[in-house]
Amino acid sequence: MKKEYDILVIGSGLGGLVSALILAKEGLKVCVLEKNNQYGGNLQTFSRDKLIFDTGVHYLGGLSKGQNLHQFFSYLEIIEELQLQKMDEDCYDKITFGDDEIEYPHAQGYDNFVEQLSKFFPEERENIENYCKEIQRVCNYFPRYNVVAQNNYNPDILHLNTKRFIKSITSNEKLQSVLLGSNFLYAGDSENTPFYVHALTVNSYIQSAYKCTKGGSQISKLLINKLRKYGAEVHKHSEVTEFVFSDNNLLSSVKTKDENEYFSKQFISNIEIRSAIKLIGENRIKKSFYNRVFSWEPTSSCFSVYLVLKPKSIGSFNYNVYHFLSKDLVWNSFKYKKEKWPETYMLSSTSSKHDPEFAESLTAISYMHFTEVKEWENTFNTIARQQDRNELYKKFKFEKAEKMIQALEIKIPNLRESIKNIYTSSPLSYRDYIGSFEGNMYGYAKTSENALKTMVSPRTKIENLFLTGQSVNMHGILGCTIGAFNTCAEILGKELIDERLLEILNQTNEN
Repeated sequence: MKKEYDILVIGSGLGGLVSALILAKEGLKVCVLEKNNQYGGNLQTFSRDKLIFDTGVHYLGGLSKGQNLHQFFSYLEIIEELQLQKMDEDCYDKITFGDDEIEYPHAQGYDNFVEQLSKFFPEERENIENYCKEIQRVCNYFPRYNVVAQNNYNPDILHLNTKRFIKSITSNEKLQSVLLGSNFLYAGDSENTPFYVHALTVNSYIQSAYKCTKGGSQISKLLINKLRKYGAEVHKHSEVTEFVFSDNNLLSSVKTKDENEYFSKQFISNIEIRSAIKLIGENRIKKSFYNRVFSWEPTSSCFSVYLVLKPKSIGSFNYNVYHFLSKDLVWNSFKYKKEKWPETYMLSSTSSKHDPEFAESLTAISYMHFTEVKEWENTFNTIARQQDRNELYKKFKFEKAEKMIQALEIKIPNLRESIKNIYTSSPLSYRDYIGSFEGNMYGYAKTSENALKTMVSPRTKIENLFLTGQSVNMHGILGCTIGAFNTCAEILGKELIDERLLEILNQTNEN
């Protein structure tokens, strides 16, 4: 029997799940299709040695009461059930350099951010304050960043360049590097990254920074529970392989690899935009749009090393470390020299459940170009579709892990004897599990010179097909959540979405 839905969502990344839940809450008949064994895209976790490791979400910002992500998650009915641990208020991120013994803090709360950093740069206090004011000013110009209000982007804000802005704030080169020290969060490119990308990314963490104590996948699990509560269907192992169009150029159904066909009135694509275009077909897309999308530069991918530690061997720390071999590397750390890898890394720890003052595991991540794994690009390996890559690949991963451990030993001298087991993931892992082009971490690189080039409307030329997800506009938990609300505003109307979110804002104010 032919089964038809009101909304069919292709891909269960955060943007897809949030879009599906917003629409299901409005009484629409919703179905979500996911190709993998696990839902959630970048929210996916994996388990080794009975420990949980995050693949993409290592910490969240803006989750304190009254802040934007808290408001969005309140509307989605998941905020109360999230198990969170607030990170060190005086230092949620530490910025360190190989040639400097000082560890520079990024603190929670703007006044505290200024206070903690001014201890190391007392003569720069006013400049640090100006930096904080400008971040908040830029964020206020973005639609839905403050949940409701502000309908349009400000063109001047879009073209503000990160490098030029940071240099205009202070001439102190060390402070410039410290302020940019967490740019791994958006794969910062000093020559091109617009300042709004930096501002939107770091603002929510300065407001508040949290870890998911049970991994980022709890977000997707909670969203799926709510979807089912509202009558939505969610199917994994359901890879969409074909779009079927009607005579009047409307999308009528999709076919999956297992030969099922799903019919719907409207569709939302939460898969990588290039993959979506291939399913739509070049003949249905303007040549200019096709060329524009395929000219975008993907952001860098990464290589991750997950270390299971022996009990009570290394102290736990409630912050992230962003380390650079030198302060100058901050400007373009993704352009690393292969022979010096890792020139930069992000390091985080997970506390032991039994002995919280000790770490049970460490995760270290560094940039990696897809070219380094290109010789294995024709292989594909996930839990749902296993394929063993050759011994050369295993050797490659082993050597990279060894280099990472050597780099970490400078900071943690007793590390090697404290390691119980080592696991790794490469750009191929991210490509296969998340579906991002060449395993890129954050969609496509934005440029201040042509900011609109990589901005895509959620509404496509196909009347009943909409887009969401990190490859469309902003990345990250907050970026994808805001993007999903914007996608749904195209379907339900902006007024209805604003009305629903205003109800949440009013409830928060009353409480």
